[in-house]
Amino acid sequence: MTGATPASAPAPHRASLGFVFAIVLIDMLGFGIVIPVMPQLIMHLSNMPIAAAASYAGWLGAGYAVAQFFGAPIVGNLSDRFGRRPVLLASVGVMGLDYLLQAFAPALWWLAIGRVLAGFTGASFSAAYAYIADVTPPEKRAAGFGLMGMAFGIGFVVGPAVGGLLGTFGPRIPFIAAAVLALSNFAFGFVFLKESLAPENRRPFDWRRANAFSALQALRKLDGTVLWLVAALGTWQLSRIVYPAAWAYFAIAAYGFSVTQVGLTLAAVGIGSTVVQGGLLRVALPRFGETKLVIVGIAALVVAAVIYTYAVTVWEVYLGIAIGSLQGFVQPAMAGLNSRAVDARSQGELQGAVQSIGSIAAIAGPPLYTQALNHFSGPGAIYNLPGMPMLISAAVSLVALALFLRGAARVAPVVVTDGAVPESAAA
Repeated sequence: MTGATPASAPAPHRASLGFVFAIVLIDMLGFGIVIPVMPQLIMHLSNMPIAAAASYAGWLGAGYAVAQFFGAPIVGNLSDRFGRRPVLLASVGVMGLDYLLQAFAPALWWLAIGRVLAGFTGASFSAAYAYIADVTPPEKRAAGFGLMGMAFGIGFVVGPAVGGLLGTFGPRIPFIAAAVLALSNFAFGFVFLKESLAPENRRPFDWRRANAFSALQALRKLDGTVLWLVAALGTWQLSRIVYPAAWAYFAIAAYGFSVTQVGLTLAAVGIGSTVVQGGLLRVALPRFGETKLVIVGIAALVVAAVIYTYAVTVWEVYLGIAIGSLQGFVQPAMAGLNSRAVDARSQGELQGAVQSIGSIAAIAGPPLYTQALNHFSGPGAIYNLPGMPMLISAAVSLVALALFLRGAARVAPVVVTDGAVPESAAA
């Protein structure tokens, strides 16, 4: 067992829960703050043009994702052995030191080390979610996890905007700001964070449990219907990776955007997604159903990609962002139909498989899109088309749509009887 039973779980401590919320928020703030200035820092350290800097950044992004992929199960299992408090504090402390390392990096290889460390410390999500499970009764855990999701969303919206503004003072300033946030959070947690895992509920560390590939093994047990839908979700996530991986480099190469403009456009992407998923989805889903929303969302991404590729004014870019925000329908709708394709006993196994596929997408995506930008922009371009990463993302999303429609056709439709909406079963 990874946490205390409901009967013996410690009562939630406001300061402790606030610290866990802050871990997720600051992790996403730090991730978002440095996105707009990373191109300038790479170019400053290497004298590379933007296209070559993008190519290098793609491998940095892949390194970050690999570290997080392998680090998450290790961090989670360490927290089961030693408790949540020391693992969370260590993660936040190392995170702060890592941002300082990157802030004062004299060479590119320092950034490479920093990105790997950032990925591993970002794996503290697993311990943070375990902390919530420890101190929250089962019937209230969804709300607690929702709070973590809110922190994730706020961090990604606010982070790029703050990073873009701070970047006007120099490409290293946002890294220093992220370090100050993390180290301040460490000091707060050192004083106020209470341990949530009782000694009797701890277990020895086992490398077999900390295997990053264990969730992937669950794919072999899933039936054909679910495999189509899991493949669709993973392919969709690969399509969406284009924004954190390549947007900053694309916007500079295609439009000549400043650091502030890059940060504001990324924040606008996050706001649009939040509005669609947090408000419009609730109205549209009961009326149109999952399949139609997935089609609308992917069509919106394709239209937005074309607008981005051929835009010549700032207002056209924001028009693309507004239309593209409808892609916020896709992930929840795909996930909802996917969860209906398996019974209640298999939900955890399903989500583990989806998370693992998403991790692979996060590893493959950054090199894919940044290499495309490198080969289709700049003096040595095959053909001058900086929007190629956006067009590739659109093509990948159409593959996701084909996979999704193949799987959705195998799921029986929901039948409404006397006002009830029973779960459908896999066909």
